[in-house]
Amino acid sequence: MKTKINFICNDSEIETSIHPGTTLLDFIRKQLHLTGTKEGCREGDCGACTVLIGELIENSVRYHSANSSCLFPVGDINGKHVVTIEGLNSNELNTIQKIFLEEGASQCGFCTPGFIISLTAYLLSNSKYDSAEAVESLSGNICRCTGHSSIINAARSVLKYVIKNITQDEAHIKGLIHAGIIPNYFLTIDDRLKKLRKSKSIENKNSSAVLNISGGTDLFVRKWDEILNQDINLLFSHNLPDHISEKNGKVVIGARASISDFINSTLIQKYFPSLKSKLKLFGSLPIRNRATIGGNIVNASPIADMVNILLVLNSTVEIKTDSSERIILLKDFYKGYKQVDLNPGELIHSISFNIPQEKYFFNFEKVCKRTYLDIASVNSSVYLTIQDDVIKKINLSAGGVAPIPLCLIKTSEFLTGKSINSKNIFNAYNVALSEINPISDARGTKEYKALLLRQLIFAHFISLFPDKISVREIA
Repeated sequence: MKTKINFICNDSEIETSIHPGTTLLDFIRKQLHLTGTKEGCREGDCGACTVLIGELIENSVRYHSANSSCLFPVGDINGKHVVTIEGLNSNELNTIQKIFLEEGASQCGFCTPGFIISLTAYLLSNSKYDSAEAVESLSGNICRCTGHSSIINAARSVLKYVIKNITQDEAHIKGLIHAGIIPNYFLTIDDRLKKLRKSKSIENKNSSAVLNISGGTDLFVRKWDEILNQDINLLFSHNLPDHISEKNGKVVIGARASISDFINSTLIQKYFPSLKSKLKLFGSLPIRNRATIGGNIVNASPIADMVNILLVLNSTVEIKTDSSERIILLKDFYKGYKQVDLNPGELIHSISFNIPQEKYFFNFEKVCKRTYLDIASVNSSVYLTIQDDVIKKINLSAGGVAPIPLCLIKTSEFLTGKSINSKNIFNAYNVALSEINPISDARGTKEYKALLLRQLIFAHFISLFPDKISVREIA
C-alpha cells in the first residue's frame, strides 16, 4: 500500500509515494536525511523526535503544539508544514538557541532539538504568553545530563525576551521573525500550502482497510513495524468531529478530539475543574496532543483513563457507517478483553453525557509505578449526588482489576441511600471484591491491585468529604 503525499518540510516542498503508516521520524531521518530529529524511546515519552506541524485552518496556517514524530504517520502530514530543528536554523544561532547556550541548558545536545522545537511550538501556537505555561510546554522532553533547572531558566529567559521585543501591533508570525525565533520563510507558508492543497490534495477513504488508525499513540508503540505490512485507514483524513460542544443538555465530544482538547475544553473545565491537573498524568504532552478520545475508547485497554472517567458519567457512544447509525451505552461497548461492539465499517462518531443538573461531586484517582508517563496499575472514578446527608445517586468505575474497563454496578447500588462514613465505605469495598477479577502482571499482584482499589475508593471520599472521613481511619 502506497499513497502519494505532498507537504512542506521546513522550506522545501516534498512529494513522495510511500506507505502512509511510515512514521514521520523514519521518513525525516532515512529519506530526507535530517538527523537533528533524534530517535530515542519510540514511545512518545522522551521528546527527542519532536517536530512542529502547521496546517491550513480557515485560510491561514495554524501551528499546533509539539508532536512526537515517532508516533506520527506520514499519511497525516499531507498538505501540511513540518518543521524540524534544521528548519529553525539560519546563518547564526536563533534567539532560543543563543539563550540555551548562555544558560548552560545544553550539554551532549541529544535532547536539545526537542526542547527548542517544543518552546518554538508554544510561541507559535499562542499569542498571549505565560511563564508557567511556557515551562509546561517542555513536558514530555527528557534531559539525561544537563538537568532541567537550566532548561527551565532558559525557557523563562526566552519568554522575557520575546515579550520585550514583540510590539503589540506586529502580526504574530512577523513578530516572532523580528524576535529571531523563526526564519523569514515562515511568511511564505500560507500561500504555498494553499497552492499545495488546491493542486495536490488527496483523501484516504479506503473503507476496506484492515486497520483503522486514529491518533495511533498506542499502535505505533506496539506495532509500528507490522503497520507497514497492512492496508490502513487514517481517520484524521476522515470528516470525523474533533470539537467538544454543548447540545440539547449534553456535552458532545467528537471522536477525533484529542486528550489535550478535552483537558483544555471550557466545558470540561466548567463541570470538572479537577481534571485539568489530574489528566497531566495521561502520557506526555505530545501524546496528549495526538491521542484521541475515540481511539482511547476503541483501544479497549482495561486501564484506559478516559474510559474510566466517561463510564461514571453514564456516557453514550454514537456509532456510524456511511448508511447507518446507532447509539449504545459506553459500559455496553466492551464485550471482553480487547473485544468491542463495533462491526466492520463502523466508526465511533461522538461520545455524549448529560450535563449535571444538580449539585454533584466528581473525582478521578490513578496509581502507577511512576508519577508521569506511565499507565495505571489501578484507576478509579466516582460521580455522585447527595441529598439530606445520604448518597442519592452514585457511579463508581475501576480499571486494572478486570478484563474490561469496569462499572462497579453492585458497589454503586450498595452505596445508594447510605450516609458517608468509613463503615459504609469498607462494606462497599467488600461488595466491590465480588465484582472485580484482577490478575497478577508487571503492574502488581492481584492482591496488590485489589488493595489499591480499596485505597482509591477511600481516596475519593477523603478528597471530596474530608469532614466525614479521615485518612487515619484507613491507615
